[in-house]
Amino acid sequence: MGLSRRQFTKEFKLAAVRRLEQGVSMGEAARALEVNPNVLHWRREFRQGAGNVFPGNGKQRWSEGRIAELERKVGQQALEIDFLKGCLQRIEEQRMLQALTGSPRSTGKSKKK
Repeated sequence: MGLSRRQFTKEFKLAAVRRLEQGVSMGEAARALEVNPNVLHWRREFRQGAGNVFPGNGKQRWSEGRIAELERKVGQQALEIDFLKGCLQRIEEQRMLQALTGSPRSTGKSKKK
């Protein structure tokens, strides 16, 4: 499976160019925007054709739908973790009770008569 190239929105590119025009170094801008400095060639494109600069569709890095989907996943996992913690706590309580009473643990198999 090949790697697909990231696509950036026009707004993202313009924000990057503004940052560079304000005197921020390429390295600092790249770190802040979480991109490789090699993709910050947008300043040159902006200067060459400011009228119709950055044509194309581009994708937002994190769309609202994707963020909502991930938040739902995190919530579901939190519920599962809480449930499993409760189960573990009940098992530990049963083990402690069995250790105090000295009764053997049940193996889940019925005895033959």
